[in-house]
Amino acid sequence: MADQEISELRNRILGIRIRSIRDQARASRRECAAALGVSVSRLASYEDGTRAISLPELELLARFLEVPLHVFRTSDSLNKDSAEAHLPNPESFLPLRHRIVGARLRQLRQQTERTQADVAEMLGCSASTISDYEYGRRGIAVADLEIISRGMGVTLDYFLDRDSEVGAWHRQHGEFDQFKQLPEEIREFVLLPINQSYLELAMHLAQMPAGQLRTIAEGLLEITY
Repeated sequence: MADQEISELRNRILGIRIRSIRDQARASRRECAAALGVSVSRLASYEDGTRAISLPELELLARFLEVPLHVFRTSDSLNKDSAEAHLPNPESFLPLRHRIVGARLRQLRQQTERTQADVAEMLGCSASTISDYEYGRRGIAVADLEIISRGMGVTLDYFLDRDSEVGAWHRQHGEFDQFKQLPEEIREFVLLPINQSYLELAMHLAQMPAGQLRTIAEGLLEITY
């Protein structure tokens, strides 16, 4: 299957997920469109897959709906009773994020010694379009960004927001998801306040050089035997 067909299919699947998650979050198209600073018809085109949503827009939408970003790429269900959220102004947030994503793309392209024409070939577009992407003049569709990521040997995580409140929200929820994957006995140990000193000791030991740890272990053996 050609990359363009993959991109179109991905857009349709992502659109279905957006509509499903929005419905489960009990948020209207008008509310979501307002959160993104776009028209209702534009949001509808995202949901029916005829127009591609950009990563910064998807990040902002996920923050508004208060769901982890990965939910848009899985079949996880939601447990949401409200879509209320304190969001940054999309008119300032999205242009900045588009520029940051573009800068990351330009940095990655230069590191991998690729030209704008090379990246354009991946997407079947013009080099001038890639230039628009790199300088934030246009938002990159998530599906196209996935193709670029795969072609350059990174994951989509390379482009994710790491600095803003929106990025912090996604990061915290991602860390919580990782915490939930830990064995139950470890989760219980971590959550007990009385065990905080043990956790701090473990963190301290983890930062020590291997030789110093070996010396400590040998000293403990001498004490116990």
